[in-house]
Amino acid sequence: MADEHFWDDQNHAQHVIKQNNGLKEIISKTTALTEQLDNLEELVKEYDGSDTSMWELIEEEYSDFKKNFDAFELMVLLSDPYNKNNAIVTFHPGAGGTESQDWAQMLERMISRWAERKGYKTTILDWQDGDEAGIKSATLCIEGENAYGYLKALKGVHRLVRISPFDSNARRHTSFSSIDVMPQFEDDVEITIEEKDLTIETHRASGAGGQHINKTDSAVRIIHKPTGIVVNCQSERSQIQNRERAMNMLRSKLYQRMIEAQQAQVASLKGEEKAIEWGSQIMSYVFCPYTLVKDARTGYEMSNVEKVMDGELDGFIFAYLKSLIH
Repeated sequence: MADEHFWDDQNHAQHVIKQNNGLKEIISKTTALTEQLDNLEELVKEYDGSDTSMWELIEEEYSDFKKNFDAFELMVLLSDPYNKNNAIVTFHPGAGGTESQDWAQMLERMISRWAERKGYKTTILDWQDGDEAGIKSATLCIEGENAYGYLKALKGVHRLVRISPFDSNARRHTSFSSIDVMPQFEDDVEITIEEKDLTIETHRASGAGGQHINKTDSAVRIIHKPTGIVVNCQSERSQIQNRERAMNMLRSKLYQRMIEAQQAQVASLKGEEKAIEWGSQIMSYVFCPYTLVKDARTGYEMSNVEKVMDGELDGFIFAYLKSLIH
């Protein structure tokens, strides 16, 4: 940062400053925790086993230390550069038609409510209505500090068990829908995309997004032929803006694929096997005959389904993040 040419590249400079501030915060909190632990150890050494008021002070200090340590643990888990990025979240219903399409929209609402609780901004990038109810697919951009770092905990297949509102015989149905989460990358990602590798289509937008989107062929679909990746964007008024957003989404998907390939290579070297397949749900939501939401990876659960569907997801997110280091 002291280099005379530091500000020649504004984007790079801002990135370095942000990284520097993050490292300073980690050092400062490490120092504070160390001092707090040293003080706690001194109190324990001085305790003679008879002073009840001193024991209460020790318990209070320990409780405060543990709370600060848990918060620090999460901060370190989210310290990877792309964890701080905005998140692009896509919802896909599984087999089962209307049932799964309705479930996909319920999950979209759940994530949107969570983002609202956090004070994050949510933009609908793409929306395809279901045949009778729900959605065939939807993509959101959720903007806020650590949006990707938090929401990656919800990436995977989600299973629902309930009495179907679409079944005249009121039978119990099981539905599956998936949530895909990737970090949003802008100009700070160097991914070369050849124009010859792209098929770019325009069409009229449909579904959520406001009246203006249905009047012109402003929606953009880009197909990346070498990988088969397809991205859609219809959130902006102009075709040019939608194309720019779609290209950023494509760049993000290609970068994420590169990251996942590197992680898979490391996992294979370690001899680990992680199956990612339809039906291997990460979370189950039971509405009937009892109410329960349970994360199969961590065992964390909540019996109040309504609160979860209204966006109370931090318990599941934090349990998952903590499981990464235990």
